[in-house]
Amino acid sequence: MKIAKYEHHGVEVSVRDDLKGRHREFCLCHMCKRFNPGVASNCRIAQATFKNCVEFNTTTPMWECPEFSLQETENDKEEKEAGGKVSRA
Repeated sequence: MKIAKYEHHGVEVSVRDDLKGRHREFCLCHMCKRFNPGVASNCRIAQATFKNCVEFNTTTPMWECPEFSLQETENDKEEKEAGGKVSRA
């Protein structure tokens, strides 16, 4: 396993080469309806985790969360509007 070093927000950080730039693929926050970054209604867990990341110059994907709530995708919305009859190509 290779470790890469690069500058992230002005600070040199280390990361597993195979995971660099991929945290959103794994982070539950990006699939959660409670995730509203930049607004007061943002998830309290996501906000506290982000505050920690900023303080220590880290990136933390959320693997497990007690408050996770799956957000509806555009495909889900279309399927509901069509009465469950949308084909997925």
